[in-house]
Amino acid sequence: MKHLKKIAVALVLFVAATGFVNAQSKVAHIDVTQLLSAMPAMKAAEAELKKLSETYNADIEAVMTEFQNKATQYQNEAASKSKEENEKRAVELQGIQKNIGEAQQSAQRELQKKQAELFEPISNEAKAAIEKVAAAQGFDYVLDAQAGGGVIVSKGKDLLADVKKELGI
Repeated sequence: MKHLKKIAVALVLFVAATGFVNAQSKVAHIDVTQLLSAMPAMKAAEAELKKLSETYNADIEAVMTEFQNKATQYQNEAASKSKEENEKRAVELQGIQKNIGEAQQSAQRELQKKQAELFEPISNEAKAAIEKVAAAQGFDYVLDAQAGGGVIVSKGKDLLADVKKELGI
């Protein structure tokens, strides 16, 4: 009986302490990807990146078409040209292929650089809005509720609607 009383007292203290700890830190969650995709600035940045990508692709496609035309022409004329001439043409075509590969890599690097340049201020704006809403509502932690975002259970309050309101979207 004495042990049962001690266990009961320990259990009451544990529940009280757990309740106190839970009251100390409030946790909320938000799907950051969903928030970013709803922001008008993100839509404009994505449109700008798409346009830039299309420009790079058009330039590369034009060079590739030129390469294919030259390769076809050289192949058709190969029988009437000397061995040295055909070797020069083969080297020229290899150089063009190398330039196309380098242009593709350069375009990819430029797109990544532009993406980082465009997305950073948008990400900072979203983060500031999340911090402002969380502080106003008394949340100590806000977790990214996106799949794979490190949240095991997301029963806390979802701040997406409030942050969208803060951003005016």
